[in-house]
Amino acid sequence: MTGMSNELKRVAAIDLGTNSFHMVVVEDTEEKGIVEIDRVKEMICIGRGSISSKMLEEKAMESGVTTLKHFLVLAAQHGVTPGNIIAFATSAIREAKNRNDFLCRVREETGLKIRIISGLEEAQFIYYGVRHAVRLSSEPELIFDIGGGSVEFIIADQWKIHLLESRKIGVARMFERFMTTDPVSGHERNLLEQFFAAELFSSAEKAKELGIRTAIASSGTAQNIARMIRSMTGRDDEVMLNQSTFTRKEFQKLYKSVISLSVSERKKLTGLDEKRVDLILPGLILVNVIFSLFRIKEIKISDSALREGMVIHYLSEGYTDSEEQGIKLNIRLQSVVELGYRCGWNRDHSEQISRLCLQLFDQLQSLHGLDVHDRELLEYAALLHNIGTFISISSHHKHSQYIILNGELRGFAPAEINIIGNVARYHRKSPPSEKHEPYSQLKPRQQRVVDVLSGILRVANGLDRGHRQNIVSIEAKIRDSMITIGLQARMHPDIEIWAAERMKPLLESVLGKTIGFESLNAYER
Repeated sequence: MTGMSNELKRVAAIDLGTNSFHMVVVEDTEEKGIVEIDRVKEMICIGRGSISSKMLEEKAMESGVTTLKHFLVLAAQHGVTPGNIIAFATSAIREAKNRNDFLCRVREETGLKIRIISGLEEAQFIYYGVRHAVRLSSEPELIFDIGGGSVEFIIADQWKIHLLESRKIGVARMFERFMTTDPVSGHERNLLEQFFAAELFSSAEKAKELGIRTAIASSGTAQNIARMIRSMTGRDDEVMLNQSTFTRKEFQKLYKSVISLSVSERKKLTGLDEKRVDLILPGLILVNVIFSLFRIKEIKISDSALREGMVIHYLSEGYTDSEEQGIKLNIRLQSVVELGYRCGWNRDHSEQISRLCLQLFDQLQSLHGLDVHDRELLEYAALLHNIGTFISISSHHKHSQYIILNGELRGFAPAEINIIGNVARYHRKSPPSEKHEPYSQLKPRQQRVVDVLSGILRVANGLDRGHRQNIVSIEAKIRDSMITIGLQARMHPDIEIWAAERMKPLLESVLGKTIGFESLNAYER
């Protein structure tokens, strides 16, 4: 997305939702791709009371204008020019009879021009945003975004969209329409369940036809549910929500413990945003119906949705569909590169280590037996193995692990990030050990992957000891109890062989063979 990058440096996208106003500020560059600079949210609740009256309240409009002024100041401080600020309004403003009064007031007081988008446009942007944060499967998956006024449903795989729908069943709308008792009565709960089921019947039939078994949820309501489940299951130490999951069984435990609580009791719950104390009820009921009606086994969280999709669409307007698709599908590599740049990495060295690692992985595959998925994780660990020097040279392998685990990498499951972090951790110094908690928490198969990949990474790191990218290619020969690694190099690889000899013991132990190195070139001394 780089044809625009010389002119377009930073973009701010503002999403004026029924419950909250959000802004994300990003930078688009040729080398880094799309890098998030800042994000901010304010729970305006501009749709409060407007679902039935179709009128935005004066107090809510004033609060909305004030918040937008603050957003614009923040965007300017980040170097975003007025021409690169985009703002979209959704359900509550879209349906309000006095929406033009609000839009004109915003235009007069801030200069910001807000575009009202349809429900289907909203669904399309949400798809773009989710695909930027979560690695979609080759099989169709359900994507849903729970808003205040509407809920968008998308069925898509990594290649195409099978269904786009927007339903007027957002949590603020449903709360205002159905919920009058505290705690919520069984009658009101049943009414809402039946209403949701009727609204979602056609989508569920399409999902059944396509064999949907997993879902991806975006929005604050879904993230809040995920945080509550984490708190309930003792997983508060997990940092990232993006691409984390919860099962139907975990959800049911939360649902049964919360649904009958009063407002005052819900306010005491750990993990529940105080501004969602009311709206969490229709959210829980909706997710419960989705699990049941769509026969979903597991829900994955995306921390990107509408506003990120707005940015992606805005930045990709100068590209063909195929170019745009290729950019967005490689979210994992883009996110890794982005993290590397944030940590001031030595890209040439990191890419050299990555190339050597992949050559070693491929040529030793018959011995280690790992698959292409493990190969991909090795590539990313190699690219990020040295980013800990951003904090300190001393113990930088441990700093690398910490940054990877807390760096908000997009498109990865938590287990994958743990493997990448552990492999980077063991690229030098002590080998993997059960004494180290992050390693001991891995499953046996994951520990085996870390052992093999970190062994390969250690050897590759030795083969670029002087950071001079001297080794051009590797040729590994496997004979009985011996592996001979031949080196094609630009200059005599004495220093590289010396360093690799010191780094080989872990890989020798993992593969059960002795490793030797030799130069394949003839050099004049």
